Amino acid sequence: MGIAVIFLLSVGKFWVSIDSGYAGVLYRLTTGVDVDEPAYGQGLHIILPWNEMHLYEVRQAEKTETMNVLSVNLLEISLDITTFYQPDIAKLGYLDVERSMAYETKVVIPVMRSVVREVIAKYLPEEINSTKRELIKQEIMDEARSTLSNNYVQLNDILIRNINLPDKLKASIEKKLQQEQEALEYEFKIDKERLEADRKRIEAQGIQDFQKIITESINDKLLKWNGIEATLKLAESNNAKVVVVGSGKDGLPLILGNN
Repeated sequence: MGIAVIFLLSVGKFWVSIDSGYAGVLYRLTTGVDVDEPAYGQGLHIILPWNEMHLYEVRQAEKTETMNVLSVNLLEISLDITTFYQPDIAKLGYLDVERSMAYETKVVIPVMRSVVREVIAKYLPEEINSTKRELIKQEIMDEARSTLSNNYVQLNDILIRNINLPDKLKASIEKKLQQEQEALEYEFKIDKERLEADRKRIEAQGIQDFQKIITESINDKLLKWNGIEATLKLAESNNAKVVVVGSGKDGLPLILGNN
């Protein structure tokens, strides 16, 4: 009995402890891996000493690669792509049998390289770095997620960073942006001058209308009335004067002898 116990202990242990963030796939010496069996979660598990527990980290992992890819016009672009992924825990048995623990190098990296090159090859360099960056990211996500899912890997997100364009292309883009900015400034100046011209035109029209109204409203009776008012104010002043009533050209009083 003692010899049997010592033999069993030497062959292997009867338990395995799985840490947080990991899951296990049990390999049985007699039947291998049951791919449809649920993965073993964290904690202590009793197993036969001749069986083996394959442990997988099921937390999200990330992988960053610097890639050189070609655009649609065959210009070389350098960029960093970061992939966030984790095993599909519901199919961990299939992953263990068909892809093994080296699934990152066998599946994730090759798939991402292929998809990124395929998608980038559809676009111009300036689109990759500006106008269609989000569209490109989503297209890469959709294609890569489908392929990785078929390989029992879950794709969570990607980041595209440090996009480096050829120097000549950078200079060309900067020049184009500068010209667009100058064109916008020129249009702004034209709009400003146009608004100022409209303002002056409206002001001149207002003055013209005012003068027209004044001209049409002046007549002999108004002028005579204004003359009478002026004569009365002058007659009431403290200056010495002689008032001759009815001696003016229009019958208005004449003011004589002003000091």
